[in-house]
Amino acid sequence: MKRAIELSIESINSGGGPFGSVIVKNDKIISEGSNKVTSSNDPTAHGEIVAIREACRKVNNFSLKGLELYSTCEPCPMCLSAIYWARIDKIYYANTRKDAQKIDFDDSLIYAEFKKNINERKIPMIQMMRNEALKAFELWDKKTDKVKY
Repeated sequence: MKRAIELSIESINSGGGPFGSVIVKNDKIISEGSNKVTSSNDPTAHGEIVAIREACRKVNNFSLKGLELYSTCEPCPMCLSAIYWARIDKIYYANTRKDAQKIDFDDSLIYAEFKKNINERKIPMIQMMRNEALKAFELWDKKTDKVKY
């Protein structure tokens, strides 16, 4: 966690947001990440996502099973989803989402949106061309050499 905190402070000093993250295996840091949203013009470049991307490259696998993540803040909904998709075993965090909210990093809208019916969300979601798109799902379902994830 100490390294994640160092990364969060370094991020602030280099124009990024106050978030840092490391991914660890057997008490050894595998990857590091800090917030790069504004420096890379990438809204997905949160510290956890940056660390996950680097860890996957290093282990040459999309699964990070057996690894643990240390983050300076409770992961946002996007990062938490990525952590689950990456199959990380455990999350350690320092600051809470309420702490982040106090400094204008507020995820409460996203948490509220998840609870709403799809037709009641702030961003309209309009389904189209389902039958045509199902063809890809049918092909995937029949594929015998697919890599499940």
